[in-house]
Amino acid sequence: MPKLDVTDLPPGWLVPDWPAPPHVRAVMTSRHGGVSLPPCDSFNLGSHVGDTPEAVAHNRTALAARLGAQPVYLDQVHGQAVVQLARQAAPPCDGMQADACTTSERGLACTVMVADCLPVLLTTADGSLVGAAHAGWRGLAGGVLEAFFESFRHQALVKSSGVAMKNRVSEAAFPGQCMAWLGPCIGPERFEVGAEVRAAFVAQRPGDAACFQDLGQGKYLADLPALARRRLQALGITALHGNNSTPPWCTVSHPSQFFSHRRDGRSGRMAACVWRV
Repeated sequence: MPKLDVTDLPPGWLVPDWPAPPHVRAVMTSRHGGVSLPPCDSFNLGSHVGDTPEAVAHNRTALAARLGAQPVYLDQVHGQAVVQLARQAAPPCDGMQADACTTSERGLACTVMVADCLPVLLTTADGSLVGAAHAGWRGLAGGVLEAFFESFRHQALVKSSGVAMKNRVSEAAFPGQCMAWLGPCIGPERFEVGAEVRAAFVAQRPGDAACFQDLGQGKYLADLPALARRRLQALGITALHGNNSTPPWCTVSHPSQFFSHRRDGRSGRMAACVWRV
């Protein structure tokens, strides 16, 4: 099966460097490669940011062509809802209100859009199941990654129940059979939050205090990817790749590559996609 041609991708697009099996593909778009005009220039995929419908449609069609798969776009609300993508719908689940999705079907790309929030992609080691989650601070504090993983785990175990006993997935061992990739987001040197944001995390997990730098006067710098990594590790997922909280991953700090709502106010949206071929 042909691989995703990384040499032909627009500038700034990212292909996750993770040990996923060959039939699992993933990509993260940048702001380059489309037809949208400023301030959404040029590869905006969001239909809710004031861009023209024609430009958004063109960019979405171009993305599907590059993937060789059908991206499914969610109506993201910073919540915890998770949907399982299937071909029975037409288009499958497009516009459904959720912040994470999973699928075991080939040719459907689990897709989340971001412009400072953290995209998290997930696959099983055998590539039988993939998923994507949109994790801003509200979603993280509300449990979106926990809900995402629970749906992922349940779907994998149900799928496994129909195979021979020796090949079935062990519920206890399942987290160790998963790997995650964290994409670019607002970095820990740029994400200034109030005391209420810190309190929302620390009230649940006192150890999360380590992810906040005190600026004084009730202001803090928050390390969003570190908060996500702590949650994934608590779920038993230790194979974590991608965003390690260093400056190259910060959307705010790289205006030529990434959209950023925090930086620009009105901004386009990038997409992180994972799919099976």
